[in-house]
Amino acid sequence: MGSTGLNPSGASESRTVPTLTSAAKDQGPGATLRPEHRAVALFIGGAGDKKPYYLAGPYRNICCAQEPFDQRIEEAGQADGYQSLYLGYHEVWSATAIGRLVAAEIHDKTTPIYIVGHSLGAWSGAHLSQRLSEWGYRVEMLVTLDPVGSGLLVRLGSRIPYHRPAPRSHFWINVRAEPGRSNASDLVAQLGRKWHVAGEPDIDEALDTNHANACALFCNPLHDGRSAADCMFESIVGQLRA
Repeated sequence: MGSTGLNPSGASESRTVPTLTSAAKDQGPGATLRPEHRAVALFIGGAGDKKPYYLAGPYRNICCAQEPFDQRIEEAGQADGYQSLYLGYHEVWSATAIGRLVAAEIHDKTTPIYIVGHSLGAWSGAHLSQRLSEWGYRVEMLVTLDPVGSGLLVRLGSRIPYHRPAPRSHFWINVRAEPGRSNASDLVAQLGRKWHVAGEPDIDEALDTNHANACALFCNPLHDGRSAADCMFESIVGQLRA
């Protein structure tokens, strides 16, 4: 459930293929549509990120993680083989929406897919990883940033699956926010009930930062000196150079 600073929100179907023009309007920063791409990154924001949530937002917290990452890919000279999409948690709820906004932008089922979700977007992203895998797509990496979604009130008021996710990806990184000094976003995340995934991800670590700070959760170093962004960057570049 995303916010910035002290903002309180810091909480078988047919598929329709959109035209490039309509899709381009909804991709957000860093997105460039190409006929072929060899790696796709999906950045999924939480509540109040892409659209207001209970009159709060939009704050676009996940964009603070997406924009520098896209720039890094470009500076590495790999932009031609990379596609980045900005989505809200509410946009990957149904098979129809996933087909229209996600599957339509993936060149083929061998394309490696990277999912980065923040807060409620992490809950939705985990469900998305399962659904895409079941459809035969290749989910290379899932990154969940302080996931929220296990609270009943949040589920009832949001367009998300009620049941606990069963993520499916080749590698899963979970990063928890455990701040030394909490702010309003941490309170809202607790009210929404964080999703505890101990023992499930390949990497599961905590950072001293607030729930709303998607950039720090994604970009700050973990115990081995590498961040979740570093791990994802190395994987994508390795795929593109193969």
